[in-house]
Amino acid sequence: MAPVRGMIGVVACASLLSPAGALGQEVADLDYEHLGFRGFGFDWGQMWPTRIERTGGPSLRIDMGYAGPGLRIVPSIGYWSSPLEQAEITELEDRIEQLIADQSGAPSPPLDLGTVKWRDVAIGVDAHVVWDSLLDVLTYGGIGVTAHILDGNGGAINGTIIDDLLDSVTAGFNLHFGLEYPLTERLRVYTVSKYEVLSDLQYFTVRAGWQIMTGPNAPGEGR
Repeated sequence: MAPVRGMIGVVACASLLSPAGALGQEVADLDYEHLGFRGFGFDWGQMWPTRIERTGGPSLRIDMGYAGPGLRIVPSIGYWSSPLEQAEITELEDRIEQLIADQSGAPSPPLDLGTVKWRDVAIGVDAHVVWDSLLDVLTYGGIGVTAHILDGNGGAINGTIIDDLLDSVTAGFNLHFGLEYPLTERLRVYTVSKYEVLSDLQYFTVRAGWQIMTGPNAPGEGR
């Protein structure tokens, strides 16, 4: 749970510091009319999850501008795939063996499910509280909500009830904190750390990427 406490602490500190940021002051005059497509970014992230092996994956984010003073709205779509940890597979095998034994009244033959993978298409929206800091670096923190389309697959489970049990659409939420730097008026690089919580899975991720701006920068965002 250390990553959770760390992310909560970072976001809390960021929220306390944000009133002092120049961007928080300059964007204060913005209104909902500034909410609209401004750019898109691509990034790659490394994940440290529960239940599955460590993995990584790509993500696309869309910059929709500011919905209010210093509040940026950023939809995204991401993907990852990873095998279940061996302990999870062993537990699943044991539960199935016990179920067979209970129903048949005889010991179940040993099961070997082999490699079982989980993959996820995550579609979400993050709300960034944005402020600037030294050297034109934008800093942001906030929360987000995500719909996770999870799909389980493996040679021994495809087409079985186990496959169906691993397939689901579930909601998640995240805490995040990031840094963003404008290389030019139209190109930015960024990094963001997130802690995502689902009903059956949690993970901490660190992502880095670049963003192309197709719309105008808000006051205080440019170089």
